[in-house]
Amino acid sequence: MGAKLRVGRGRVWMGLAAVAPLAFALNVASGHAAADAPRTPVLMELFTSEGCSSCPPVDNWVERIDAAQPVPGAEIIVLSEHVDYWDHDGWKDPFSSASFTDRQKAYVHNLGLSDVYTPQIVVDGAVEVKPSDAQASNASLQKEASAAMLGVKLDGVALADGSITGHVQADGSAQRKNADVFVALALDKTMTDVLAGENNGHKLTNVAVVKELVKVGKLEKGKSLDQTFKVKLWPDADPANLRVVAFVQESGEGKVVGAAMTKEIAKAGN
Repeated sequence: MGAKLRVGRGRVWMGLAAVAPLAFALNVASGHAAADAPRTPVLMELFTSEGCSSCPPVDNWVERIDAAQPVPGAEIIVLSEHVDYWDHDGWKDPFSSASFTDRQKAYVHNLGLSDVYTPQIVVDGAVEVKPSDAQASNASLQKEASAAMLGVKLDGVALADGSITGHVQADGSAQRKNADVFVALALDKTMTDVLAGENNGHKLTNVAVVKELVKVGKLEKGKSLDQTFKVKLWPDADPANLRVVAFVQESGEGKVVGAAMTKEIAKAGN
């Protein structure tokens, strides 16, 4: 049975049948690649919403990609960014943000796409990946995994005074364009009982749900970055359920040229 395509209010999405081919092509269930093999960080941004009934299959696919890391030579770093344009359709996504909608719109403009929709996946700020097109998506991920990336190092990440602090380094000696340095604080995993809207009655899970995305520095072309950062946590944040991602992106939501991720968060003074 083919994928069902639905269009409405500028949003286009694919149903569950469209997701299976790429999951098979990437051998998502086959387990991790060799742990000792060098891997290139690849940033996968998923624009999604708890109010969208066609999002959960792709949310689950991304979760499996995150766990299995099935692309040879790649460390796929996932960020789930919940948009806000579904919030008026019966269910307000507790993780939604207008800033993620704006980021998605910038990608659509920069990549010459027709419109924003959910679920939509952008890899390394440079290419749209559609799980419904296994061959093209697989080729895009392999291409990004083989691309030259800047060395980004994220260390000393700690919880201190209600904030996440750390140290980020980026070797920009080969960088030909100015770039921005971002730090994202993301919930490692979430579970939501949806009580209204298109997913009413369903329990939804997501990984790497972004709560804070902050520009912490600027990388000038031909130079390197070495600095500390501090990002304030939200009330009731659980450091045990966090991942921290740092990435370097050419200015104006351009190409992502380097990234790093950690789940190791120490307590200050330890």
